[in-house]
Amino acid sequence: MGEMRKEEARGRPRAFDIDRALDRALQVFWRQGYEGTSLSDLTKAMGINRPSLYAAFGNKEALFRKVLDRYAAGPSSRVSQALSEPTAYAAVKRLLYANAELQTNPKNPRGCLTVHGALTCSPENETIRRELASRRLTAGNDLLKRLEQGKSEGDLPESADPTELARYFIAVTQGMAVQAASGATRQQLEKVADLALLAWPREAASPSGSQVKQQHKRSSGLSKQRPAR
Repeated sequence: MGEMRKEEARGRPRAFDIDRALDRALQVFWRQGYEGTSLSDLTKAMGINRPSLYAAFGNKEALFRKVLDRYAAGPSSRVSQALSEPTAYAAVKRLLYANAELQTNPKNPRGCLTVHGALTCSPENETIRRELASRRLTAGNDLLKRLEQGKSEGDLPESADPTELARYFIAVTQGMAVQAASGATRQQLEKVADLALLAWPREAASPSGSQVKQQHKRSSGLSKQRPAR
């Protein structure tokens, strides 16, 4: 009889929507961070009990990893899609603006989940800190590859260092996340983006023919004005 009940329980359909539950868990983790979120917070937001959470998602750590995947495929996808722009400069500009929009969207908690999720963790949650660090590193490597592509295609001058550029712009986006969590507006973050883009490397332009002629005229005019000895 007991075995029959177990089989019935296994075959019984879940009484909640998995995707909706994940979206609600995402909001909680995004707002409170990993360590700031309790199982009670999660079950209340998701509208399920603990046995259902464990059965559907595993433990809290496993749920958080699923939430990170959903974040990457959902709210954060516009950021990663920025790298598909036809030029490296356009890709970086779109990346910065997409971050400004994502991190201040009133429909979501402020800031960035992968930045604020677990910057500092107690020793027992070190694996979560490493997981988030790994995901941030992946984002940085994706940007680096796009910048290296840009250099090979002539979007970047030969003197440009894609590695240093990628590190710089990733630091800017992470700083924007901190500013957003502190209350910065989208317009303010877009201004930060505009200022950051002023650092985009450009070759020193050689003077054009007309510029050379103008310089020659000015030089000639000065020589004519010199008093005779």
